[in-house]
Amino acid sequence: MKKYFREFKLVEVQTTFYNIPRESTLAKWREEAPNDFEFIVKAFQGITHPITSPTWRRYRGELPGSRDGYGLLKHTDEVFWSWEQTLKICNLLKANKVLIQLPPKCTLTNEATETIRELNKADLLLIIEPRHSSWFNEEIITLFRKEDIVLCVDPFKNKPITTSKIHYWRLHGRNGYKYGYKYTEKDYEELIALINSIRDTKEVYVMFNNKYMYIDATTFRNFIRDEGLEAL
Repeated sequence: MKKYFREFKLVEVQTTFYNIPRESTLAKWREEAPNDFEFIVKAFQGITHPITSPTWRRYRGELPGSRDGYGLLKHTDEVFWSWEQTLKICNLLKANKVLIQLPPKCTLTNEATETIRELNKADLLLIIEPRHSSWFNEEIITLFRKEDIVLCVDPFKNKPITTSKIHYWRLHGRNGYKYGYKYTEKDYEELIALINSIRDTKEVYVMFNNKYMYIDATTFRNFIRDEGLEAL
């Protein structure tokens, strides 16, 4: 962890998706990190993933309420309990951004839209990563712009769309979701071209979510700096 703090200025915390860490653990992370280090919290899976999802196999703990009430952005007590746990995590890590990753089966519904509006009342920047095609339409783009919510994409799979003050890209390999994929120099050049094409915001978060994430992140950062762009 200390080595990571020396090399990078932010981290996307994955463990908070699978479980709710102890408060003492979260406080220790924040205490050991530099003051200017940014934690981006991945929201607890109770908000997005139904209990039938294999991701729940890693969960260790009790769950209040009905098991059917969890996931898929349902407007239920169980989803909002999961959100409260996420907010506590953000508070302890002093995080002002939260990533909500939707499963492929989570379609755009009126209920999901209402839940998003409710979640967005928190003093945080919501970053929502949909994977179902129903989310990529003018209705949701308009809503996200109105609510100042970031529409997270993998730019090699979906065209980046500005809906908030930052762009947030999560890269999962090319030609599908291939977590064993290692990005190439040509890929880096394409990413830089995409960044240069964005004129309406100064901040683009590029997060590698693959087996070679450390190598790709450090190499791509060097590419960015060679282009004369600022990279943290």
